Order: sequence, then C-alpha cells, then structure tokens
Amino acid sequence: MQSNERRPLPAAILSAAALVLGCGVLSGCESPVAFHRPGKRSPDDPVVGLGAPAPYLSPRPGAAAKDPPAAPPVAPAGGRVYAATGPGMIAPNARGMPPRIYVANGRVIDVVDPEAARITGRFRVGASASRVVPSWDLRRLWAADGAHGLLVPVGPRSGRRGRPVKVTGPAGLYFTPDGRDALVLARGPRRIDVRNPRTMRLRASVPMPCSAGHADFSAGGASLVATCPAAGALARIDLAGRRLSGTIRLPDGARPGDLRLSPSGAVFYVADAAKGGVWLVNARAFTPLGFVPTAPGARGLAISRDARRLFVVGGGSLTAVDFRTRRVVSRWPLPAGHSVPGGVSSDGTALWLADRAGLVYAVSTRTGRVVRKIWVGGRPTALCVHPQPGRYSLGGTGLYR
Repeated sequence: MQSNERRPLPAAILSAAALVLGCGVLSGCESPVAFHRPGKRSPDDPVVGLGAPAPYLSPRPGAAAKDPPAAPPVAPAGGRVYAATGPGMIAPNARGMPPRIYVANGRVIDVVDPEAARITGRFRVGASASRVVPSWDLRRLWAADGAHGLLVPVGPRSGRRGRPVKVTGPAGLYFTPDGRDALVLARGPRRIDVRNPRTMRLRASVPMPCSAGHADFSAGGASLVATCPAAGALARIDLAGRRLSGTIRLPDGARPGDLRLSPSGAVFYVADAAKGGVWLVNARAFTPLGFVPTAPGARGLAISRDARRLFVVGGGSLTAVDFRTRRVVSRWPLPAGHSVPGGVSSDGTALWLADRAGLVYAVSTRTGRVVRKIWVGGRPTALCVHPQPGRYSLGGTGLYR
C-alpha cells in the first residue's frame, strides 16, 4: 500500500524552483545560462537568456507566453519593419568588418575608407560593374554587370574575386527575406529569375508585363513589388506562387524608380523623377494613395537610421519626408546635379552619395551640409556602404531588415 505522506524534494530542485519563482517576481532577473532558440545556425548568432530579452526583439503587448518575441517598434515612427537596423546593430556575420564604401566604377570597384576619406583598395571585376549588392548573409558582395549579363562575387574581407555567373540582363539583384532565393530583375526577356542565393543557379522564372528596375518586399515578405519606369507602372509578385498578382498604372507621364516600404509596413514610397516627388501606394490593397512633391528629378531613396524620415535624392537636392505626417520637413542643396545614394552610415549621422563626375561625398542627416569629400575619378554608377545595421540584406541598393 502506498503512503500519502509527501516526501521532501531534493535540494537541487528546490533551488531551481526558487530561481524560477524569483525571476517571475523580481524585474530584471536573468538566467546565468544562455540558450539558442531553435533554428539558429551558429553560436555566434544572437541568443536568448532564460528570462532575458532577445537582441533586437521584444514581446508584443498581450502576446501569449508560447509566442516567439516580435521585433520592437521603431520609435517614434511606430513601425517594426526597420527595427533591426538601428545604430550599431550589426549582424554577427558582419561584425569585425571595417566600414567601407564600395563604388561601382566601370571595370573596377573602388574601396573607400569613410573615416580616413581615402581610397584603400580596388577590385578588378573584369566587367563593367553597374552596382554592388551585399549577399543576404552579408558574407560577400555581388557586382552586377547589366551590359554583359554577369554577376561577380567578391569577398569583402579578402578582396578575392570569385567566378562570374552568366545571367540574363540583371537590372537588379534582390534576396527574399527568408534567404532562400535570389531574385534577378531581367530586362530582356522581361522576367524575374529565381536563383540559388549562393551559386546563382537558375531555379525558376516569373514572366513580367514590363521591364522592372527597382523593387522592395512587403512587410511579411510574401510579395515583391517592382517598378517599371518605361511603362509608368508597378507590378506585384506572389513569391510563394511565383506569379504576377497585381499591377498599378500611374498617371500619364509618371516614371517610377526607386521604392521603399514605410516603417509601419502599410505604404510603399515610390520615387518619380519625371513628376518630381514620391507616390504613396497602399501596401495591402495595392492601390495609389497620393503624391508628395519633393524636387525635380527625384530618383534615389534612403531611410534614416531612426526610421523617422525618407531621404529623396535628385535634381541637385536632398529632401527629407516625415513618415508620420507624410510631409517634406527639410530640403538641402547638393554639390552635384546627378547623385545616387549609397546608404546611411552605421551611426546614422551621414548619408553617402556619388556623382557621375567621380566624387564620393557624405552629407549630414541633420543639417544637409557636406561633411566628407573623396575624389575617386571615373564615372561612378552606384555605391554601397558596408556593413550596415540589419539582420540581413535584401539586395537592391541598401535594403536591410
């Protein structure tokens, strides 16, 4: 017959129980033992301590205990899209890399030290590089040659060039948020090629109704929205189904170019050089919402490090649009008429740009004044600030999440 008398618990179990109960009552209590969330690839990735917050993450208000933590809102913009791109939030794969600016300059990529304001190296890609795109995992750079249909991998640490990959007319290179696919915007024939993100081997192709030039992803990563300058239109692609899921034709004369998703994930901002401003497009309904005039020749876009402002470059000026009010809050002259943005510095204090005359320069994101000038010569077509804050790169020209 079994006894109903309770046996004393071992001391080790009582100690563990006390630790757990203490963490539930006392604020700021952390476990001395850290563990990896399921799915982490390496011990270098961010880890979660028992009872401690996860890097870049915080629980949603009212979320169940079993739910994974979600990214915190980007105060004060109120969105979560760029929550992991705050000042200094460098991903583990990119930690230790010296800050550099990679300038696509014909057959070479000039490497610029932004702190010393001088050229420190030069990669010969053997082709005419039109842009430089960080890979999804930030471990390598891809030099895109649209004229010769090549993608050339380059190691940012070693400077070694890998074997070029033949692709069809790459107008843009992007990576799905889950890192599973690389997406090459091809102009001839008009399509989006789905490729292996490491080898660039072709997996599938999605026919397009127009030639796409720039793109960005929806907040959940289910869709890709691409702009078609010549057609004055936008196209939306269902990534899971690998099919076209919608189109928008803008008013006559529109020429959509670069685009960015708002911090809230609710609106796409689309630059229009012909109309001189940015179109607002409802990200869910995929319908136009309005237009914000900025300056003639509005081409390139960049987002401030605190995700409060959208920088619009074009027509010899830099315009800042407030995401909350959707109004222009600043407009500053630039030293060059045709400039392309390369990205905001890691600390958010400067926006780097280049012009076709061979000048790479930085302007203050607070005052718009030029704070650095570096002469590289040639005819730069694009530049890439690397590494930048973010968990991964989405490709394009400075897309990080």
